[in-house]
Amino acid sequence: MGRDLFAQCGSRYDHHRFLDFLVMPSALILVRNRSRMVNTYAMQKLPNPTRPQYPIGSVEKALRLLHMLRDHGEVRLRTAATELGTAESTVHRLMAMLVFHGFARQDDSRAYVPGYALGAAPVRSSWTKSLRDIAAPHIEALALRTGETTNLSIRAGTKLRFLWSCEGTKVLRIVNRTGVVMPAIKAAGGRVLLADLPEAAIRRLYQGTIAQAQGDALSDSEIERFLRELRLHHRNGYATANQETEIGVTAVAIPIHDEAGRAFAAVSIAVPSVRYSDLFSQEMMHTLREARAAIELDLHGPPTD
Repeated sequence: MGRDLFAQCGSRYDHHRFLDFLVMPSALILVRNRSRMVNTYAMQKLPNPTRPQYPIGSVEKALRLLHMLRDHGEVRLRTAATELGTAESTVHRLMAMLVFHGFARQDDSRAYVPGYALGAAPVRSSWTKSLRDIAAPHIEALALRTGETTNLSIRAGTKLRFLWSCEGTKVLRIVNRTGVVMPAIKAAGGRVLLADLPEAAIRRLYQGTIAQAQGDALSDSEIERFLRELRLHHRNGYATANQETEIGVTAVAIPIHDEAGRAFAAVSIAVPSVRYSDLFSQEMMHTLREARAAIELDLHGPPTD
């Protein structure tokens, strides 16, 4: 069942398959920990990696662009094209895919800088795959019922990860976001999950040394304002994001709870902002809550007295 769903909802990315593997944990480990590979191989007495017999040029160029982003912090098309020995138009196409998958973004000067996914640590828990496999049919059904793009996400520190996404059926729709990583503070799914945490945990998360190092730190006034917003999300039982993650994108998310009642994942609906009012209709919210109930039922079984 899960394989069929991946084939259906993931088919839109077949023509970009050479880059899709970059969202997998193993690729993130390679990108983030290359500087430690020599020591790791030496300790384990494993042979050094050898160049593949049949290298794929586009994959190699994309990986070299990732290395530049990681090591230089800023990459411009002309510089990258010269280093790769290819046309600027080719670099532009590769960078567009890296931006789409969250590994790069453009700053105000139009230079490319590391995206949120490039610094994200790999998820090392097997429960995320089980969650995705169980929730995927319900995420797909929700997309079919609403005609809008639907998402399953989890929070990892200050980041939100999209484990599964299914595009809606409407002509004007939000694209599939499977594998995307973004700041939890800006996304509806991230906000609804953060709203379940104690305020002390939020302060540690956004005013600690790690947040400062990652550029996620909030000032005293900013965190007080954010805590007020989280209290509102917690009371409402849902969170919203209106063009904070991307211009023209609006989303609403509700939490998925474990058996102890803790929010550990989120299901969301994302729409073009021109359909903002439709997103909060009684019918839409009811359909979203039904999908959440179905996921929790498959995860935990029927409630016991």
